Amino acid sequence: MHIRDILDSPKPSLSFEFFPPRTATAWEELYQTIRDLETLSPSFVSVTYGAGGGTRELTHDLVVRIKETTSIPPVPHLTCVGHTEREVQSILERYAAAGVGNILALRGDPPANRPDYDWSEGDFKHASDLVAFIQKFNETGAHPDKRGFGIGVAGFPEGHPGTPNRMLELDFLKAKVDAGADYICTQLFFDNHDFLDFRDRCRLAGIDVPIIAGIMPLTSLQGMKRMAELAAGARYPAKLLRSLERAKDHPEAVERVGIHYAAQQCAELLDKGVDGIHFYTLNKSHATREIYASLGLNAATPAALV
Repeated sequence: MHIRDILDSPKPSLSFEFFPPRTATAWEELYQTIRDLETLSPSFVSVTYGAGGGTRELTHDLVVRIKETTSIPPVPHLTCVGHTEREVQSILERYAAAGVGNILALRGDPPANRPDYDWSEGDFKHASDLVAFIQKFNETGAHPDKRGFGIGVAGFPEGHPGTPNRMLELDFLKAKVDAGADYICTQLFFDNHDFLDFRDRCRLAGIDVPIIAGIMPLTSLQGMKRMAELAAGARYPAKLLRSLERAKDHPEAVERVGIHYAAQQCAELLDKGVDGIHFYTLNKSHATREIYASLGLNAATPAALV
């Protein structure tokens, strides 16, 4: 299903993110997770993409398997890192042939073992270049859906670490939308004010596409520290930190705090008319299912929420 059809619904989209496992055991665990979450009727799922070739083939395999064995529309990530136009053309042709309808186009992070990565190694320097190339592919009519791929791009409510100038950051985001992006999916955040202000600033800048909010329920203190490293220095509000401090000696209590906090975030975002919520699941279903239950989502299928 094309992302425009999904986001044209009067109800906000609800979606999940997975990453491709590296072991056979992890593959089976992931498919149990997908089965668990499929009962919640997600609008789509996205699949991450390794920098420098780390999980690129695994991403393709997982996307195609989701497309062929589930009812959930998959949205593969595609990054600029190290790619030539010929390579991206080949990837787009493979996804089009498999009937995959949407792409999340990202600049991506350099490989972890190459801090001095030279962006001139590939043909794409910015995500807007990748969006424009996908749009050019769309115009050839090579995709079975004559609209071509639906295209998503990333947004950063707390600011992009590589662009401290927040006005310039919005210029870059608008360039991605002007190049052909259909929607924005944000990096995770823990203070809804950051998202709501970001959404308002986007509208003032003439960015009118749907903006989906990225939410990740914290389930452990170790996970919180890891996200602070990986997610552009995620900012944790004092309210959340106080609750986690009270629960720190009890892992189950920490998990309850994280799930409760994320559920409160989601409830407020839904009340504020968010276009959609995207859950960063870390390939687990428990926390997301509990949030769904607390919000009364999918009330017509209560068995999915027990």
